[in-house]
Amino acid sequence: MSSPQPSPSPALLHNTASVIPDLKDRIPKLEPRRRRPEAANPTPVPETPALPSPPDTSSWTFVVPRRRILSKEDHETFLASPTQSLIKAWIFGLAESVADVPCSAVESKDVGDTVKAILNILGEAEELVAKCPPDEQGGSRFGNKAFRGFLDLVSKNCPRWHNTLGIDKEEAVAEVSTYLDQSFGNRVRIDYGSGHELNFMMWLLCLYQLGLLQKNDFKAVTLTVFSKYLSLMRTIQMTYYLEPAGSHGVWGLDDYQFLPFLFGASQLLHHPYITPRSIHQQLTIEEFGKDYLYLSQVAFVNDTKTVRGLRWHSPMLDDISSAKSWSKIDGGMRRMFVAEVLGKLPVMQHFLFGSLIPAVQVMSEDDTADGHADGDDGQVTPDAAGHSDHAHDGTGWGDCCGIRVPSSIAAAQEMKKGAKGDNLRRIPFD
Repeated sequence: MSSPQPSPSPALLHNTASVIPDLKDRIPKLEPRRRRPEAANPTPVPETPALPSPPDTSSWTFVVPRRRILSKEDHETFLASPTQSLIKAWIFGLAESVADVPCSAVESKDVGDTVKAILNILGEAEELVAKCPPDEQGGSRFGNKAFRGFLDLVSKNCPRWHNTLGIDKEEAVAEVSTYLDQSFGNRVRIDYGSGHELNFMMWLLCLYQLGLLQKNDFKAVTLTVFSKYLSLMRTIQMTYYLEPAGSHGVWGLDDYQFLPFLFGASQLLHHPYITPRSIHQQLTIEEFGKDYLYLSQVAFVNDTKTVRGLRWHSPMLDDISSAKSWSKIDGGMRRMFVAEVLGKLPVMQHFLFGSLIPAVQVMSEDDTADGHADGDDGQVTPDAAGHSDHAHDGTGWGDCCGIRVPSSIAAAQEMKKGAKGDNLRRIPFD
C-alpha cells in the first residue's frame, strides 16, 4: 500500500506563484462589437419640386405628342427644363400623398367623379381582353400576336372614353389619348416595361393639367387608379405573354414595373412592424399584399417565376430588403427614378412631348410621319441590319434596339399547363 504524497510546502507554493504571471491585466476586456457605419450615399435624395397649378386651357393649342429627345444634347436640354421638374413634382407628389396610407384607407368620399370615370375606363379596357382571346401559343414563350387586336380596340374606344371624362375638343382628345394608347405595351414587339408605365402616369398628368384631377384626388389616384392599372396590366401580361422591354428587367427590380416600389415604399414609410425583410415572409405578403403596393408587386413577381426565392430571380429586390428602414428604400427609389428613368437617354428618347407636357423649343423635331418611329407605339423599330434610328449614351446593353426576350410569365404559365397545380421548381440547396 503506497504512502500518501506529502503536501507542497508553503515556500514552494509561494515560489511557484511568483513564476506564473498574473494574466488578469494582460487579457483585453471583452467589449461589444461596434457596427461599422454604413457608407454615405454621395447622391442626395431628390427633393419634390413644387407642382405648378394647371394652365388655363380655354384658348389652348393642343399638339399630338411626338418624340423630341433625339440626341444627347436634346436629353441634356430636357434635364434642365421645367418639364423635367414637372414630372418629378407629379410622381413624387403622388408618392408623398400616400405616405403611411394603406390602400384600404381610401374611402368612397375620397373618390371623385373623375377618378370614378377613370376606373370605369380601366374596367372597360379589361373587358376588351376577353374580346381578344390569345392565339394558341404552342409552347412559345414570346408575345402573343392577339395583343395587337386588343390595342386596336383600345385605340377605337379612346375618343369615347375621353368624352366621358369631359374632354370634348377633338384636338385635346388626340393629344391626351396618345399617352393612354401607349401605356399598355408595344404593338410591334409585343412587350411592356417601365416606359409604358410612365406613359400611363403622363396620361394622368395631362388630366391634372386640364383641371380634371385636383390635389385632393392624389391619394385615390395612387391607391385606386394606379392599383387598378397594375391589376389590368397583370391580366394583359398573363393573357398575351408580354415580353419584358429589355433583357435585364427594370434595373433588376422587376421585369415590367417600377412605380409600385416607389409608391409602395412611401406607404410603408413608418410602419410599426412590416420591415423591409418582411418581403421574405409569405404570410405577411398574403395578409398585407392587398393593402401595400410594394408587397403586392413582390407577390406577383414570385408568382410569375419558374423558381422559388427572390435571391435567385430578383437579386436586387433581395439586396434592398436588407435596408434598415423604408425611408432608405424610399430615398433609393427616388434616386433611381431620376437617374435610371429621367436620366437615361435610351429610356427618354422614346418619351413623347405635346402641349400639356411640353418640350423645350430648341429640342429636335421628329421627322417621322406620325411622330412615332414604330407605328403608334412610341418605340423604335430596327432596320434589317438590326440598327435603329436613334443614339445610345454608352450605358446598358442597347435593349431598346429590338432584342427579343422570352417572357418569364410565359415560361411559368406554360410550365403550369403541363402539370397539375403549382409546379415551380425549387433550387436543390435552397
